[in-house]
Parts: sequence; structure tokens; C-alpha cells
Amino acid sequence: MDTPTPAPQVWPSLHARDARALIRFLVDAFGFQEVVTYGEGEFVAHAELAWPEGGGVMLGSDQETPDGSHPWPGRTGGFTAYVVTADPDGVHARAVAAGARITTGPHETDYGSRDFAAADPEGNHWSFGTYPGAPRPPAAGRG
Repeated sequence: MDTPTPAPQVWPSLHARDARALIRFLVDAFGFQEVVTYGEGEFVAHAELAWPEGGGVMLGSDQETPDGSHPWPGRTGGFTAYVVTADPDGVHARAVAAGARITTGPHETDYGSRDFAAADPEGNHWSFGTYPGAPRPPAAGRG
């Protein structure tokens, strides 16, 4: 007998020129919850932000190593995420009040979701909406 698919264990990760400011913005503008932050001064080695409705993101400071390489692949400000919320209008109002740059105003999609999109100060793009994704198949080999 198949059992339900386990809770997600994938953590989207991003890096920032000013990670502490990005953490404050994500908490104030969108409602993420700061769970843990490790680092000294302005440097953030690792932070975890929880989304109250499930899931979360990890982030850290963008910093070159002494040899000039970057420990995090990708570029700063190149992150894009879709965040499921039961209250996109409430998140939108909070984002506007916190000064977020709204890139797409609240609207209904042709697949039945209520969405909006905003950019954070680092240039990352965040979409929020009611679409929870398609139903998942049972996990193979479980049960």
C-alpha cells in the first residue's frame, strides 16, 4: 500500500550582497519568519527563513573566497520563487506597506490562482499566489 508523499525536503537557497538587510526585508515585507542566522557582523554564513504556511528558504552572504571563487553558484539577485499563500492580497498589502517593488499587481490567472509578484532589494523575484501545485503521486516504494 502506498503512503502519502513525505513533506518537501528541498530548500531553495540564495545569496545576497547584504544578507542581513535581505532577511529584514523578507520578514517585514512578505512575512517570512527568521528561524536561525549564523555569522559575525554583517556577514551571514547561513540563515533559514520559514514560510508560515510551509517550507522556507536558506540564504547567506555573497563573498568571494581568498582565491577569488564564489562558494555559492549562481549570481546575486538571480533567484526566482513561487510562494503559496492562502492570502495573496494580505501579503500584497504588507509588501506595499514595507515599500516592496511590485512587478505584477494582484490578478486572477487562467488556472484559478490569485497571484502577484514583487522584487526584493537584491533583485530577486517573488511570486505569491493561491495555486498549490498539481496533486502529487504517492511516493514509490513506501508503505
